[in-house]
Formats: sequence, structure tokens, C-alpha cells
Amino acid sequence: QVQLVESGGGLVQAGGSLRLSCAASGFTFSRDPMGWFRQAPGKEREFVAAISMSGGRTYYADSVKGRFTISRDNAKKTVYLQMNSLKPEDTAVYHCNAVHYSGTKYYPQYTNWGQGTQVTVSS
Repeated sequence: QVQLVESGGGLVQAGGSLRLSCAASGFTFSRDPMGWFRQAPGKEREFVAAISMSGGRTYYADSVKGRFTISRDNAKKTVYLQMNSLKPEDTAVYHCNAVHYSGTKYYPQYTNWGQGTQVTVSS
């Protein structure tokens, strides 16, 4: 069974940094591109970043480009999201999932979601 466990969120002032982690199990981690999504209160979940199976290619939503960095460690079955220069509009619950690309967008691969990790950025 797919399990995704996110951690690393917290409360930070605008301009600060956080590093999120997501430990995955129940699937062949190294064979799946991985991604991060976020959901703010009252809004739909949105794509944040994705990384290829090997980690050699990364993709970002325009809203986080230049501030966030996604990475992965296939030996540890873990994907990371380094978030710098945080803004209040980054406040959301962040989730990871394997991803697939269709049309012009990235979509979550699995229906099992973890509990997510809350990121709150104060102004």
C-alpha cells in the first residue's frame, strides 16, 4: 500500500526558509517521478514542483520558480522541497505524491495521500 509521510512544515516569517521531506513506501520509488502539491484554505490543490526519476530534471510552478528547489534521494525513498524567500501566499498544507504528466500539467499518480505538512508564513 502506498504511504507518503510529509514533515518539516512550521511557522516562519516572510523571507524565511523551510525544508520539507516526504518519505515514501509501497511503490518502486526510483521508477516514479515525484512532486509536491499544496492546498491553501478555501482553494483547490495546486502543483508546486516535480522531479524526474533520476533527479536530473526539475519543474516548477511559476509562483515558486527561483525560490523553491525540489530534490530526491532514491536510496532513502525520500523527496525534499527546499523553500526560500517564503511569502504569506505560500501558506498551505503541502503534500507529496508520485506524478505523471498529461497535456500541459502534472497530476498526482496515487489516490493515497499523506497527512501533509502545514506551512504558515507570517507577514
